[in-house]
Amino acid sequence: MSHAHFDLTALPQSARYKLLTATVVPRPIAWVGTQGEGGFNLAPYSFFGLMGSEPPVVAFAPGDRPDGTPKDTALNIGPGGEFTVSLVSAALAEAMNLSATDFPRGMDEAQVLGLRLASSRQVQVPRVQDAPAALECREVQTVRIGQTRIILGEVLALWLREDAVLDAEKHHVDTAALDLIGRMGGRGTYTHTRDTFELKRRTYAEWSGQED
Repeated sequence: MSHAHFDLTALPQSARYKLLTATVVPRPIAWVGTQGEGGFNLAPYSFFGLMGSEPPVVAFAPGDRPDGTPKDTALNIGPGGEFTVSLVSAALAEAMNLSATDFPRGMDEAQVLGLRLASSRQVQVPRVQDAPAALECREVQTVRIGQTRIILGEVLALWLREDAVLDAEKHHVDTAALDLIGRMGGRGTYTHTRDTFELKRRTYAEWSGQED
Protein backbone atom coordinates (compact mmCIF):
# COMPACT_ATOMS: atom_id res chain seq x y z
CA MET A 1 0.00 0.00 0.00
CA SER A 2 1.46 3.36 -1.03
CA HIS A 3 0.83 6.68 0.71
CA ALA A 4 1.17 10.33 -0.32
CA HIS A 5 3.34 12.42 2.03
CA PHE A 6 2.58 16.07 2.88
CA ASP A 7 5.09 18.20 4.76
CA LEU A 8 2.75 20.40 6.77
CA THR A 9 5.63 22.62 7.90
CA ALA A 10 6.14 23.67 4.28
CA LEU A 11 2.49 24.27 3.35
CA PRO A 12 0.36 27.40 3.82
CA GLN A 13 -2.41 27.42 6.43
CA SER A 14 -5.16 27.00 3.84
CA ALA A 15 -3.62 23.78 2.53
CA ARG A 16 -3.05 22.40 6.04
CA TYR A 17 -6.67 23.14 6.90
CA LYS A 18 -8.02 21.38 3.80
CA LEU A 19 -5.88 18.29 4.32
CA LEU A 20 -6.45 17.88 8.05
CA THR A 21 -10.17 18.62 8.15
CA ALA A 22 -10.71 16.10 5.34
CA THR A 23 -8.72 13.48 7.23
CA VAL A 24 -9.53 13.86 10.94
CA VAL A 25 -13.21 12.91 10.82
CA PRO A 26 -15.86 12.80 12.07
CA ARG A 27 -15.54 15.73 14.46
CA PRO A 28 -18.25 16.50 17.04
CA ILE A 29 -19.69 20.01 17.00
CA ALA A 30 -19.62 22.28 20.03
CA TRP A 31 -22.39 24.86 19.83
CA VAL A 32 -20.84 27.22 22.34
CA GLY A 33 -22.96 29.69 24.26
CA THR A 34 -21.35 32.63 26.05
CA GLN A 35 -22.50 35.79 27.77
CA GLY A 36 -20.79 39.11 27.05
CA GLU A 37 -21.39 42.82 27.39
CA GLY A 38 -23.37 42.73 24.15
CA GLY A 39 -25.59 39.89 25.37
CA PHE A 40 -25.75 36.18 24.50
CA ASN A 41 -23.54 34.72 21.78
CA LEU A 42 -23.91 31.32 20.11
CA ALA A 43 -21.38 29.86 17.65
CA PRO A 44 -20.44 26.36 16.39
CA TYR A 45 -16.93 24.88 16.50
CA SER A 46 -15.85 21.52 15.11
CA PHE A 47 -12.29 21.72 16.46
CA PHE A 48 -13.75 20.19 19.62
CA GLY A 49 -13.45 17.08 21.77
CA LEU A 50 -13.76 15.42 25.16
CA MET A 51 -10.33 15.24 26.77
CA GLY A 52 -10.90 13.34 30.02
CA SER A 53 -13.26 12.49 32.86
CA GLU A 54 -11.30 13.12 36.09
CA PRO A 55 -12.07 15.95 36.04
CA PRO A 56 -14.24 15.99 32.91
CA VAL A 57 -12.63 18.36 30.43
CA VAL A 58 -13.57 19.53 26.96
CA ALA A 59 -11.40 21.46 24.55
CA PHE A 60 -12.35 23.59 21.58
CA ALA A 61 -10.48 26.02 19.39
CA PRO A 62 -12.22 29.26 18.40
CA GLY A 63 -10.17 30.71 15.59
CA ASP A 64 -9.43 34.42 15.45
CA ARG A 65 -11.09 36.84 13.06
CA PRO A 66 -9.31 37.59 9.75
CA ASP A 67 -7.81 40.74 11.30
CA GLY A 68 -6.24 38.67 14.11
CA THR A 69 -8.62 39.74 16.89
CA PRO A 70 -10.33 37.08 19.05
CA LYS A 71 -13.85 36.02 18.17
CA ASP A 72 -16.70 36.94 20.52
CA THR A 73 -16.67 33.44 22.04
CA ALA A 74 -13.10 33.74 23.30
CA LEU A 75 -13.57 37.34 24.42
CA ASN A 76 -16.71 36.46 26.37
CA ILE A 77 -15.19 33.47 28.16
CA GLY A 78 -11.87 34.93 29.28
CA PRO A 79 -9.95 33.51 32.27
CA GLY A 80 -12.22 31.38 34.47
CA GLY A 81 -15.27 32.29 32.42
CA GLU A 82 -18.40 30.23 31.99
CA PHE A 83 -19.84 28.76 28.81
CA THR A 84 -22.25 26.08 27.63
CA VAL A 85 -21.80 23.50 24.90
CA SER A 86 -25.04 22.40 23.24
CA LEU A 87 -24.61 19.31 21.08
CA VAL A 88 -26.20 19.42 17.65
CA SER A 89 -28.85 16.99 16.45
CA ALA A 90 -29.84 16.50 12.82
CA ALA A 91 -32.99 18.53 13.47
CA LEU A 92 -30.87 21.52 14.53
CA ALA A 93 -28.29 21.27 11.74
CA GLU A 94 -29.68 24.13 9.67
CA ALA A 95 -29.95 26.48 12.65
CA MET A 96 -26.43 25.57 13.75
CA ASN A 97 -25.13 26.33 10.27
CA LEU A 98 -26.91 29.71 10.18
CA SER A 99 -25.47 30.63 13.58
CA ALA A 100 -22.01 30.54 11.97
CA THR A 101 -22.98 33.59 9.89
CA ASP A 102 -20.66 36.56 10.53
CA PHE A 103 -23.30 38.56 12.39
CA PRO A 104 -22.18 41.95 13.74
CA ARG A 105 -20.58 41.91 17.19
CA GLY A 106 -23.22 41.96 19.92
CA MET A 107 -26.03 40.50 17.81
CA ASP A 108 -27.83 37.64 19.60
CA GLU A 109 -27.75 34.67 17.19
CA ALA A 110 -30.33 32.70 19.19
CA GLN A 111 -32.81 35.56 19.08
CA VAL A 112 -32.24 36.25 15.39
CA LEU A 113 -32.72 32.57 14.50
CA GLY A 114 -35.66 32.01 16.83
CA LEU A 115 -33.88 29.47 19.04
CA ARG A 116 -35.27 28.84 22.51
CA LEU A 117 -32.84 29.02 25.41
CA ALA A 118 -33.01 27.25 28.76
CA SER A 119 -31.40 28.22 32.05
CA SER A 120 -28.37 26.34 33.35
CA ARG A 121 -27.94 25.43 37.01
CA GLN A 122 -24.21 25.65 37.74
CA VAL A 123 -23.29 28.45 35.35
CA GLN A 124 -25.04 31.68 34.42
CA VAL A 125 -24.92 31.05 30.66
CA PRO A 126 -28.02 29.50 29.07
CA ARG A 127 -28.07 26.51 26.72
CA VAL A 128 -30.08 25.72 23.59
CA GLN A 129 -33.32 24.28 24.92
CA ASP A 130 -34.02 21.98 21.97
CA ALA A 131 -30.51 20.50 21.88
CA PRO A 132 -30.64 16.82 22.93
CA ALA A 133 -27.60 17.27 25.17
CA ALA A 134 -25.72 20.17 26.72
CA LEU A 135 -22.71 20.74 28.94
CA GLU A 136 -22.21 23.45 31.55
CA CYS A 137 -18.54 24.44 31.61
CA ARG A 138 -15.98 26.76 33.20
CA GLU A 139 -12.68 27.72 31.58
CA VAL A 140 -9.65 26.29 33.38
CA GLN A 141 -6.90 27.13 30.90
CA THR A 142 -6.45 28.70 27.49
CA VAL A 143 -3.45 27.60 25.47
CA ARG A 144 -1.98 29.65 22.63
CA ILE A 145 0.21 27.90 20.08
CA GLY A 146 1.00 30.33 17.31
CA GLN A 147 -2.35 31.51 15.94
CA THR A 148 -4.20 28.55 17.47
CA ARG A 149 -6.20 29.25 20.63
CA ILE A 150 -7.39 26.20 22.59
CA ILE A 151 -9.88 26.71 25.42
CA LEU A 152 -10.00 23.96 28.04
CA GLY A 153 -13.13 23.83 30.14
CA GLU A 154 -14.15 21.71 33.10
CA VAL A 155 -17.58 20.19 32.59
CA LEU A 156 -19.66 20.93 35.69
CA ALA A 157 -23.00 19.50 34.58
CA LEU A 158 -24.63 17.51 31.79
CA TRP A 159 -28.17 17.80 30.42
CA LEU A 160 -29.70 14.93 28.43
CA ARG A 161 -33.10 14.72 26.82
CA GLU A 162 -35.15 12.33 28.95
CA ASP A 163 -36.04 9.90 26.15
CA ALA A 164 -32.30 9.26 25.65
CA VAL A 165 -31.75 8.26 29.29
CA LEU A 166 -32.30 4.50 29.52
CA ASP A 167 -31.44 4.17 33.20
CA ALA A 168 -30.55 7.27 35.21
CA GLU A 169 -29.27 5.33 38.23
CA LYS A 170 -26.95 3.17 36.12
CA HIS A 171 -26.09 6.11 33.84
CA HIS A 172 -27.07 4.25 30.68
CA VAL A 173 -27.66 6.50 27.66
CA ASP A 174 -29.25 5.72 24.31
CA THR A 175 -26.68 7.56 22.22
CA ALA A 176 -28.49 6.88 18.94
CA ALA A 177 -31.59 8.65 20.28
CA LEU A 178 -29.61 11.89 20.51
CA ASP A 179 -29.27 11.79 16.69
CA LEU A 180 -26.13 13.94 16.82
CA ILE A 181 -24.25 15.04 13.74
CA GLY A 182 -20.52 15.46 13.13
CA ARG A 183 -18.34 17.46 10.79
CA MET A 184 -16.76 15.87 7.73
CA GLY A 185 -14.12 17.74 5.77
CA GLY A 186 -14.21 21.51 5.56
CA ARG A 187 -17.17 23.77 5.00
CA GLY A 188 -20.62 22.30 4.53
CA THR A 189 -20.16 18.53 4.89
CA TYR A 190 -21.63 16.62 7.84
CA THR A 191 -22.42 13.07 8.90
CA HIS A 192 -24.99 11.29 11.04
CA THR A 193 -23.92 9.22 14.04
CA ARG A 194 -26.58 6.50 14.02
CA ASP A 195 -24.71 4.15 11.67
CA THR A 196 -22.63 2.38 14.31
CA PHE A 197 -21.05 -1.01 14.92
CA GLU A 198 -19.61 -2.69 17.99
CA LEU A 199 -16.28 -4.37 18.71
CA LYS A 200 -15.72 -6.23 21.96
CA ARG A 201 -12.72 -5.00 23.95
CA ARG A 202 -10.46 -8.04 24.49
CA THR A 203 -8.05 -8.75 27.33
CA TYR A 204 -4.52 -9.88 26.60
CA ALA A 205 -5.41 -13.36 27.89
CA GLU A 206 -8.28 -13.58 25.40
CA TRP A 207 -6.12 -12.32 22.55
CA SER A 208 -3.27 -14.70 23.32
CA GLY A 209 -5.55 -17.70 23.79
CA GLN A 210 -4.40 -18.24 27.38
CA GLU A 211 -7.88 -17.83 28.86
CA ASP A 212 -9.76 -21.06 29.47
